[in-house]
Amino acid sequence: MIDLRSDTVTRPSPAMLEAMCAAPVGDDVWGDDPTVNAFQKAVADITGKQAALLFPSGTQSNLIALMAHCGRGDEYIVGQQAHTYGYEGGGAAVLGSIQPQPVENAADGTLPLDKIRAAIKDDDVHFARTRLLALENTIAGKVIPHDYTQAATALAREHGLATHLDGARLFNASVATDTPLAALCEPFDSVSLCFSKGLGAPVGSVLVGSTELIERARRWRKVAGGGMRQSGIIAAACWYALEHHLSGLAEDHRRAKALAQGMEKLPGVRVTSQATNMVFADFAPHAAPLAGWLGEHSIFIDLLGSARLVTHRDISDADIDQVLAVMQAYFTQHG
Repeated sequence: MIDLRSDTVTRPSPAMLEAMCAAPVGDDVWGDDPTVNAFQKAVADITGKQAALLFPSGTQSNLIALMAHCGRGDEYIVGQQAHTYGYEGGGAAVLGSIQPQPVENAADGTLPLDKIRAAIKDDDVHFARTRLLALENTIAGKVIPHDYTQAATALAREHGLATHLDGARLFNASVATDTPLAALCEPFDSVSLCFSKGLGAPVGSVLVGSTELIERARRWRKVAGGGMRQSGIIAAACWYALEHHLSGLAEDHRRAKALAQGMEKLPGVRVTSQATNMVFADFAPHAAPLAGWLGEHSIFIDLLGSARLVTHRDISDADIDQVLAVMQAYFTQHG
């Protein structure tokens, strides 16, 4: 099976499973799981933040970050294409009583500064209180320029707003730009990092920020059901991924580029975007039949919206060649 639906489909390697089995554990709700404590310190250090907190998922990490920054009746400014707005069940509004103020993303994934400025509300009882700017990096595989994040977060601070980064694939941005993770995190008050995507852990995300913010987040994590017991098993998988899988992201990016270049040569395919480990393409009017054809050959892609193909550590060069060959066979017969 060649699964290009997402980089979330990776499975733990034997060495990662060994690390999980060997992890010393305690009760993390009581704060005495040694593996969790050491891992959280390691992540705080590598991101240049004071503290870190392990979560079961990126969705919960982002939600709790929003709740730690905002109160009932507050609002946060967010991109129309952002995961926290469009792909996380509306949790900010449903569970946090936080109103999202969406702003249309530019083609490069950024939020235009003039649109951010225009979205910030005056201190008036008629309006929700604007409290937070939330960005995402990478977004649709695209790396947000560092000078832009500096400018956007400076604008937020100028208006008294906190800043949060959904950095689910920030490791990809770090590798793609050869920029230390701490430099990418530095402009933000909080950052959510996912270890179950490109790094290949089976589960786990981490929220980093100030000690005060993380203490608020710990309370909300408990309320949201994210307090785990012997979660050192999870932390061990994430830690193994952090120490052993980072370099593999460059190979994912190379393979995504090779896939896009190969698809561009096929009739009936228009590659609309390729960045880091993601390829977006327009197969119309062949999308559904081609997806079915690929499925018959044990190749799976995501057709939610435009077609998305994501490379990851379980995809090889031979897999890329096989995908292109099967696509070519389809267009030869149905083109």
